[in-house]
Amino acid sequence: MARTKQVPVRRESSSEYFNKETATWEKASGKQGANGASDKQKGSAAQAPEAGVLQLVIAVAGIYASFLTWAYLQEKLTTTRHGPPAAPEVWHFPVFLNTVQSFFAAAVGCVYLFATTPKGSSLPPIIPSSRILAPLALVAITSSLASPFGYASLAHIDYITFLLAKSCKLLPVMFLHITVFRKSYPLYKYLVVAAVTLGVAIFTLHSGRKSKKSTRSDDANMAWGMLLLSINLLFDGLTNSTQDYIFQTFRPYTGPQMMCANNMMSTLVTGSYLLLSPFIVSTGIGEWIGMDVAGSAGELTAALDFMRRYPAVWKDVLGFAACGAVGQVFIFYTLSTFSSVLLVTVTVTRKMFTMILSVVAFGHRLTQMQWLGVGLVFGGIGVEAAIARREKIAKEAAKAGKKEN
Repeated sequence: MARTKQVPVRRESSSEYFNKETATWEKASGKQGANGASDKQKGSAAQAPEAGVLQLVIAVAGIYASFLTWAYLQEKLTTTRHGPPAAPEVWHFPVFLNTVQSFFAAAVGCVYLFATTPKGSSLPPIIPSSRILAPLALVAITSSLASPFGYASLAHIDYITFLLAKSCKLLPVMFLHITVFRKSYPLYKYLVVAAVTLGVAIFTLHSGRKSKKSTRSDDANMAWGMLLLSINLLFDGLTNSTQDYIFQTFRPYTGPQMMCANNMMSTLVTGSYLLLSPFIVSTGIGEWIGMDVAGSAGELTAALDFMRRYPAVWKDVLGFAACGAVGQVFIFYTLSTFSSVLLVTVTVTRKMFTMILSVVAFGHRLTQMQWLGVGLVFGGIGVEAAIARREKIAKEAAKAGKKEN
């Protein structure tokens, strides 16, 4: 009987991959262990090679295809000149674009939540308790605020600089954890941050020449652009830190639930702004930070008028929104099926390919010093990902050893 009592404990490993997203294994082991755990564990082990090959291809191909297309359409939208050469117009409606994307992502997230709910089980609530409302609202607000600052920075810096800085997610996350949560990090993380910061600085200082397709105006201010981009990164870091807090505090809360809730609330926030923007514009705030080019009409009316004048833009807007929504599904799919370590590796390489795609597709010219900056950034991020992967494997091996004992 002593051995039969240990079977539920071994059940923990069959749901361990689920822990990468929902951290439900701690409670599930006690409730489901007596339900044929040893047989399921064998079945899981037998299916691992097949799942590893098929699902890895699906996950990586899905992330690459959706986000490379998403990035291409983003740069195309924000840099393409429309209208007569004497008075060209460029897309300047980030909140409208985000609203369309979050609406698409909320709809796709609901389908994803329904599809991933086991047959016979009730659909998990998107907002399971009132306690989760505040952090979810914070995620919606910070993610909604981040993007306009990022798009506003593109009036002062080129897209390659924007991409490179957006690859440095570790900087704002570490800054918030050190200053707010008083967390310390190992030495190598500080060295990675130093390499990444140096790389961005070198790239920025040597990006004085504009590419032939640049849409930056003559009065563009790089320092102001970097400040706007820094605010964008700070909001991104706060969004990611709050999402981590939600997953750790409100167990079990899954990726599909987060995708639905976050995008629904983001649509509500940005949609409210669009409806109120004619009144906000009159205060001058939007024009001051570079968001408002809509006059007194507000961003919603101006964006619709822009697409009425140039109907081809509709295709790019809808394609951008669809790729962003599908890409989020593949992100959560990768987290739930594999691990965050694989996701970091795929994300780093995807950003490198995105930069290469931007250089090839939009005619950017990089100097040797700029390529050195790119190498420092992605080299630092790659080293951090490799060390994190090694630490993750060591922790999983130690956990497996404890279970056997």
